[in-house]
Amino acid sequence: MSYDYLNPAYIQQFIAQALQEDIGEGDHSSLAAVPAEKIAKARLLVKDEGILAGVEMARHIFQAVDSALQMELFLKDGQAIQKGDIVLHVAGKAQSILQAERLVLNCMQRMSGIATYTHTLVQKISHTKAQLLDTRKTTPNFRIAEKWAVKIGGGTNHRFGLFDMVMLKDNHNDYAGGITEAVKQTQAYLKRIGKPLRIEVETRSLTELEEALAVGGIDVIMLDNYTLEDMRTAVARVAGKVKLEASGGITHDTIVAIAETGVDFISVGALTHSAGSLDLSLKAF
Repeated sequence: MSYDYLNPAYIQQFIAQALQEDIGEGDHSSLAAVPAEKIAKARLLVKDEGILAGVEMARHIFQAVDSALQMELFLKDGQAIQKGDIVLHVAGKAQSILQAERLVLNCMQRMSGIATYTHTLVQKISHTKAQLLDTRKTTPNFRIAEKWAVKIGGGTNHRFGLFDMVMLKDNHNDYAGGITEAVKQTQAYLKRIGKPLRIEVETRSLTELEEALAVGGIDVIMLDNYTLEDMRTAVARVAGKVKLEASGGITHDTIVAIAETGVDFISVGALTHSAGSLDLSLKAF
């Protein structure tokens, strides 16, 4: 669980692709109506309540569009915001501000919504040792922003993709002929390619939990759709020998009881696939 994806090259690649999608051959609205030499200012206004996320992303976007744009920041990522707050001012060529506007807002509104929901769930389980994890249930080509928002909201990023951790889920195990075979083949594969990746195995029952413990060499065991009673049994049985992750349909209403079973991690796909967006706007002044 690392934040290696938050490097300048990856961020710039994301922004370049997003700008190409939006601007294409040119922003004809701005090119037609706004003089090229026009210098202007705009401010980013908050019209909602929650946790702010995407300020650093906005800085990267403005700089990618026009390195001469100047930002004045009043609020930072992770701060609580309310209607009427001003996040930042941006000044420079009006055409540049207009070209950056929609990508900045799309990122910040979505990221702030995710950060807000993440923060809410993190607070609910703060009296336990459980860490809140995101998943790969993200928007294609927008994962970097969504996982960044989870981090800002106080959550912990799970693997970024299929390449930075092994997760043997039910289909992997079934195709391989069972958990034992899946783990053994994985261990041999990692040794062969020389990659010390962490291994997580999904289990669907206490019987599969016993099989995972017996084969060994596993970093995390997922308890998928376990009852609370079975989770408590699993925690007692494992006794800290391996990390346990609860997963499967976890909601705002069920997360506290799950955290109180003693699991180490709780993964919630809804952090990224169901969180709403906060209302923000960029206005000239």
